[in-house]
Amino acid sequence: MTTQKIRVAVAGASGRMGREVVKMVLEDDALQLVAAVAPSAGSVDAGLLAGKADTGITVSATLEEALSSAKADVLVDFTVPQAAYGNTKTSIAFGVRPIIGTTGFTPEQIEELDELCLEKGIGGLIAPNFSIGAILMMKFAAEASKYLPHVEIIEYHGDQKLDAPSGTSIKTAELISKARKELRQGNPQEEEVIEGARGGYYNGFRIHSVRLPGVFAQQEVVFGGYGQTLKIRHDSYDRAGYMPGVNVAVKKVMTYSGLIYGFEHMMD
Repeated sequence: MTTQKIRVAVAGASGRMGREVVKMVLEDDALQLVAAVAPSAGSVDAGLLAGKADTGITVSATLEEALSSAKADVLVDFTVPQAAYGNTKTSIAFGVRPIIGTTGFTPEQIEELDELCLEKGIGGLIAPNFSIGAILMMKFAAEASKYLPHVEIIEYHGDQKLDAPSGTSIKTAELISKARKELRQGNPQEEEVIEGARGGYYNGFRIHSVRLPGVFAQQEVVFGGYGQTLKIRHDSYDRAGYMPGVNVAVKKVMTYSGLIYGFEHMMD
């Protein structure tokens, strides 16, 4: 018996992450690429789509056009924070399960999108990071914070990244805050001689964002205790490293209703 393929639409298909998603979908026999959203048909990698015309891939300039003409089950979106919220609402309105790898959602927006998914009876996912190694780094950091509550986060990205701190560091901070009580660290009399030198404040500890050319994506969580330090670090070197996680998300999102925030909830 032939198993029905999961029909996937990709927003931002001409972007660096979007091209990796397109490639991943085309290489998995359980998935079918049915729509690619890009400024123009020519901006989608012709080499990837070569020989795939029989699958009926729709290339559209807008998400509405793509979802109107292609009966997608899932939308994968790695666009920009400014577009992510609107794209997610559009996807849900069409009954298409959103998988969003873009950050910038407020807690209120996440709650609203969860309610919309439940009304439609579909699942959805917003994940700051799809790397399995990065998720493990977050989990290990949350566990360590129970025993070494003095912590700071340093995240490194290329100088073209628009948001700071990164969604991954914010998610890490949220997980740490759930595992440990708020503790205002440092000397109570400390003074920043240069504004921002101590980093961004979150629930008693600090997040530092480094933006430099030549850097891809790294994060280090540093714990301090009496006579010791512990460093938990994750390094990403290639966008392809996120694709196993995206693949898992595409398949698991078909099995539940409501919006999940954080890929770590899907790993188990």
